[in-house]
Amino acid sequence: MNSLLPGIAAYYEDRLTRFGATAAGVDWKDEAGQRLRFDCLLELVEDPAASITDFGCGVGALLGYMRDRGFTGLYRGLDISAAMVRTASSRFADDPRAVFEVGAAPPGRTDYAVASGIFNVRLDADDAAWQAHILATLAEMDRAGRRGFAFNCLTRYSDADRMKDYLFYGDPCFYFDLCKRTFSPRVALLHDYGLYEFTMIVRKD
Repeated sequence: MNSLLPGIAAYYEDRLTRFGATAAGVDWKDEAGQRLRFDCLLELVEDPAASITDFGCGVGALLGYMRDRGFTGLYRGLDISAAMVRTASSRFADDPRAVFEVGAAPPGRTDYAVASGIFNVRLDADDAAWQAHILATLAEMDRAGRRGFAFNCLTRYSDADRMKDYLFYGDPCFYFDLCKRTFSPRVALLHDYGLYEFTMIVRKD
C-alpha cells in the first residue's frame, strides 16, 4: 500500500468511531451535500444494470443511494480502511450483487469506476507527493472502468479563508486537461453545483 495511506485510513477510522455509519462518519458535513456529490458522479452511469467500482466506498452510502434509485448492477466497494469495509459488508450483507474489499486497486474491471472524496484529506503530505498519489489512482480508475470513470476533488478556487492545511485543493483545469489528453476525448467538468469542489466525468463510449 502507498505509504501515505495508513495515516489516511486511521483518520477515517477515527471519524467512523466517533460518528458511526453517517455522512459525518466518512467526513462529510451533511447528507444533503453527500447526495449532491452522488448525483454529480452518477451522471456518468447511464445504465442501471451496469457494474461499478466505488473507490473509497466508506460505509457503502453510494450503494444504498443507487439501490434506492433502481440500480440493479454489480457493485464493488473498495476502501483502504478495514473498519469501513467491515461496516459496509455488515450493512449490505443481504445484497447478493455487492462485494466490499480492502485495498486501493480492484482485482478486476467493471463498467464504471467512481470516487467521492478520496483526494481531499492529505494530512501532512506535500502537494507533489499527494498529486503523484492522485495521478496513480486515476490510472487505476481508468483501468478499472472500461466505460469510464468519475471523481470529485476540492477546488483551488475555494475561498482562501476557508481552506485548511490538511486538505488538498486541486486545480480543475489541470485535471480536465490531464483527463482529456490521457484517458478520453469525452470529458466533462462540473463546477457549478454549489460546493467548494468539482467533479470530473470521463466517458469512453
